[in-house]
Amino acid sequence: MRRWRLGGGVVVLVVLSAAVVRADEAKPAKGWDRSLALGVTLTSGNTDSSMFTGSVQGQRAWGKDDWRLGIEGAYGKTEGDLSTAKARAYEQYKRMLNERWYGTVVGDVVHDLLSDLSYRLTIGPGLGYFFIKSDLTKLSAEIGPSFVLEKLHGEGAETYCALRLGERFERKLNDSAKVWQSLEVLPQVDDWENFVALAEIGVEAALTKTFSVRLVAQDRYDNEPAPDKKRNDFALIGSLVYKF
Repeated sequence: MRRWRLGGGVVVLVVLSAAVVRADEAKPAKGWDRSLALGVTLTSGNTDSSMFTGSVQGQRAWGKDDWRLGIEGAYGKTEGDLSTAKARAYEQYKRMLNERWYGTVVGDVVHDLLSDLSYRLTIGPGLGYFFIKSDLTKLSAEIGPSFVLEKLHGEGAETYCALRLGERFERKLNDSAKVWQSLEVLPQVDDWENFVALAEIGVEAALTKTFSVRLVAQDRYDNEPAPDKKRNDFALIGSLVYKF
């Protein structure tokens, strides 16, 4: 278990990205909806800083099934000192049971150097329900158990079970623009004070058939962070998106 440094988290990221490639090689006629997003922020003068963000996402829907994969990361420096260094990989598979209910399996691995989080791996099944399900609007909620493997810098790995509560809203504004919002909370089942939450809201608008601009606000909250670290971590990310 101690060999799961990151190391271990990076291996998971690579395995998930390789899964996207292998699945793409065997894709049916419809294939994957894939996108690459890159963002750069540079400042100079009173403050010299740089920030680089990137993400790769893939989604495929066929019949009653839906599979979404993604990798994202950020790296930045301010006045020569490291200010951001984090990465995340995630996946979600859904299987519709009827018009509203679906089963799902969700996996997520996070690394955040400045939060002293070597890795947090979360995986588990769930049951979901669409309150709204149309071509323009989707609103769903999910619940299920999760297995969590977590390691903070300088400490041993810890495992525990959590309850996953999730919600997602999507709305197409027109043929070239959409907005979305999601919230996920994972409390430890035998220690409700130990929980993490991730909230996201975003908007994307097309420039051409293959390029678009995206603005995403993310807020990650850890109620029991590493010693001397803050509970809240907020990011506002602007990106140029290429669909391929």
